[in-house]
Amino acid sequence: MKRMLLLLGFIAPAVVYAEPASQIAWTPEILNFVKNGNLNKGKELAESCKSCHGDKGQGVKEEMRDDETLPAIPALAGQVATYTYKQLRDYFNGSRSHDSMTSAVKALTEQDTADLAVWFSSLPAQKNKASGKSLAGAEKMVEQGDGKRILPPCFVCHGAKGQGEKMDIPALAGQQADYLTRTLLDYKNGRRHNDIYSRMRLIAQQLNEEEIKDLAQYYQQLN
Repeated sequence: MKRMLLLLGFIAPAVVYAEPASQIAWTPEILNFVKNGNLNKGKELAESCKSCHGDKGQGVKEEMRDDETLPAIPALAGQVATYTYKQLRDYFNGSRSHDSMTSAVKALTEQDTADLAVWFSSLPAQKNKASGKSLAGAEKMVEQGDGKRILPPCFVCHGAKGQGEKMDIPALAGQQADYLTRTLLDYKNGRRHNDIYSRMRLIAQQLNEEEIKDLAQYYQQLN
């Protein structure tokens, strides 16, 4: 709660005009519902996710194939269960759109979604090697933020180790850098808008593209 209050203190002037962009209401009942998802059923359901998200939920890097750029696919292993649940339900309800994902989730019940979410959260997060590039600026943004631009430190919400927080704040450690870069750019340009009270849109709009790429690389190699 203290972390959330700190974040809202940074962005309060803009939040006045923002509205929720999701149909998920985090009541105690919904939190318990997700927490008690069926791990074994989730494992069975996840068989259909392997072709895109990898056999261990590790995701796929961006690649070129036949002169076409295939976008990165996010890692789901170790992701906060409530975050995965929210994203899948947002695809289902239309708060977030993606041709493949929107089609895939239409056959999932709320129970299926909870089962998948707890299964992926039980998998170990991907461990990646350091790129060798200096990421001092990204590290400073994560640990200190930027008071001049009213940007809070990333750790305030996402945790000191990028582990995320319950409800709608994702784990970032081990996430595919190409995917996280695209996600932040989508928030920056308004193509994605299912962040509660526009929090990530407000933050991403103040980051330049190089900062976004460095932050994505920083989190990809964070174990």
